[in-house]
Amino acid sequence: MSVASGRPPVRMAVRSVFDAGALRSEFESAGISTKFLPLIWRHALDNPNCDLEDVPSLPSAAYPLLRDKFRTMTSSVASAVDSADGTTTKLLVRLQNGSYIEAVIMRYDTRLGKYDGKPRPGGLRSTLCVSSQVGCKMGCKFCATGTMGFKSNLSSGEIVEQLVHALRLSNIRNIVFMGMGEPLNNYSAVVEAVKVVTGSPFQLSPKRITISTVGIIHAINKFLGDLPNVNLAVSLHAPDQETRCQIMPAARAFPISRLLDSLQVYQKTCGQKIFIEYIMLDGVNDQEQHAHQLGNVLEPLKVVVNLIPFNPVGGGTSSHYKATPSQTVLSFQKILRGVYNIRTTVRQQMGQDISGACGQLVVNLPLRRPLGLTTLLPDIEDLRI
Repeated sequence: MSVASGRPPVRMAVRSVFDAGALRSEFESAGISTKFLPLIWRHALDNPNCDLEDVPSLPSAAYPLLRDKFRTMTSSVASAVDSADGTTTKLLVRLQNGSYIEAVIMRYDTRLGKYDGKPRPGGLRSTLCVSSQVGCKMGCKFCATGTMGFKSNLSSGEIVEQLVHALRLSNIRNIVFMGMGEPLNNYSAVVEAVKVVTGSPFQLSPKRITISTVGIIHAINKFLGDLPNVNLAVSLHAPDQETRCQIMPAARAFPISRLLDSLQVYQKTCGQKIFIEYIMLDGVNDQEQHAHQLGNVLEPLKVVVNLIPFNPVGGGTSSHYKATPSQTVLSFQKILRGVYNIRTTVRQQMGQDISGACGQLVVNLPLRRPLGLTTLLPDIEDLRI
């Protein structure tokens, strides 16, 4: 007991072995080569919840360091909930501090997509939607996560551990940072996590990783230098600043004119397409004039617009919104394609029955795991390329 306070001493949290920066720093301080890091990660990946002292072929000084300061996994899967059609699994992940986050596995058949008008080669594979924060401070009025408020940032290891958990259930090929939180508000941890999963032993392609942001301009300006070849998606959701601020209060700090200027600079530097996320809200941002406004502001850019059907998220301010009728969505898409020659897709509805669809991630589900018939869909990422 602490003599001064009479309370038991606070136990410091251990770090995830997948926290690359922390592990690298400890090894360097101890004079241990960092070339052993991928070997440790491979052993942890192949032997879930193993004792780190069982990792073979490490210098002797590495073992007490790993034992005292790191764990193979600092999080656990509290529940895994499957959609009725079996295409989507939502993972409720418990962090070591007792908080919960959610990650979503989405299963696709790449052969159902099109490339240059022809069926794509390939087969079955999965995309993982990961969280970067507990809650979110952006407060978008159509999003359930925003109702939680901001709780904390995830460490890079806690982000990577979502992939480790998911790999036990599915072969993950793509990762999208579209779960709980604003990724660019946790910039350093997200960058470090991406570097881990694109290196050994995970070896995911940077071109199959997409990071979505509401438009944190200063972070977008750094994005390309830190994460070359990683895809950038921008949650625009309105073609003008006034409408955008009504549904996305945080947009006041990122004026649409300045945001579009930064995207032009980004694209001139890298030449990559930018993905524009646009949620369809009945009577708010889905009329013909909105389509023309959107087409005009995006004309200077090479983009793919992803129209997202609104998903119900219960009470609160989001209950004021309704989903745009499907015919109106198609008309909106037709204007962008036909008048402005902007490639435009409509996001497939996946996981809505388990609150795992876009905008629905909020910690509120019990443990259950019903499996239904699987009807695989084409992935939006296959349609975009």
